Amino acid sequence: MTNDSPKVSIIIPHWNGIETISECLDSLAKTQFYSYEVIVSDNASTDGSQKWVKENHPEVRLLENPNNYGYAGGCNRGSEIARGTFLLFLNNDTIQDLSWLEYLVKRIEMNHEIAAVQPKILNYFDNGTFDYAGGSGGHMDLLCYPFARGRLFLEYEKDKGQYDDAAQCFWTSGTAMLVRKELFIKAGKFDEVFFAHMEEIDLCWRFHAMGYQTWVEPLSTVYHKNAVSLPMHSQRKYYLNHRNSLLMLLSNYSILNAFYIGAIRIMLEFIALVYAISKLNLNHAFGIIRSLLWILLHPITIIGRRIHFRKIRKVEDRQILNKLFKGSAVLSHFIRGKKTYFDMVSKAD
Repeated sequence: MTNDSPKVSIIIPHWNGIETISECLDSLAKTQFYSYEVIVSDNASTDGSQKWVKENHPEVRLLENPNNYGYAGGCNRGSEIARGTFLLFLNNDTIQDLSWLEYLVKRIEMNHEIAAVQPKILNYFDNGTFDYAGGSGGHMDLLCYPFARGRLFLEYEKDKGQYDDAAQCFWTSGTAMLVRKELFIKAGKFDEVFFAHMEEIDLCWRFHAMGYQTWVEPLSTVYHKNAVSLPMHSQRKYYLNHRNSLLMLLSNYSILNAFYIGAIRIMLEFIALVYAISKLNLNHAFGIIRSLLWILLHPITIIGRRIHFRKIRKVEDRQILNKLFKGSAVLSHFIRGKKTYFDMVSKAD
């Protein structure tokens, strides 16, 4: 770690959970890289996290936010005091391999067209299994359903080296993603409307629209305790996932594609709602209802996002669509029974 003009600023958004942040910072202290700083962007924790960080990790720069701004807001505010050329956004519920940062920096420096890169992300509790949040590189279908190499919806693959090739992906996971600071600012940073979940996909979509690439570097490995901050099947998680996916679709596509693809997606939302009700999954059902109501009541937000997207766009939809999965991830997985990323995309090709 260095205090003078670090190459990388590691930014950790945090809200409560001293034990969680403790293990993360202890792991980071062992990182084998010559030039980095660590910034904890604390979102008004109420458990004494701020005092604990000051007393136990004085080398860490602590940003004490007055409110809980979520992942997006915490990262944005951390970026404002960052001194590095590159920003590394990192979840507080992760631990890292010793050389993880070196491999990420090497990859992004290979090509000036790379805006962001992520490591291979494995499950902390079963480190032979890919994690939900990004696996070995994130992808998405035309209807804005995200998935990853190593993870389709709630199907997780064992890591057998099948995705150990460095490759382009459509999105890099906010669990651990290295970005060029200048491009992060130019793209408009994370959209704080998202609060949490899919804000990194939205950011990467903007990178692609600006003509840049996003990559995964599996030589770098991070282990993630998934769903620590927000339980997997909570109503709020369902709500944020459905709302943010719809918000991206309606904001980032050209107007014709937004109407056409959006109509299909809304239809699938109602099918998902009926299915959730039939299974008495009320958290999921109310999450979908809340997301649809939010979209209906916030046209000004969508219009504002569309205006910003148009200002930074250098690449037309046609080129971006070529980077998306041409079929439907929902139909491939739930109807055709595809269980792995490779099985799904190879059949589509």
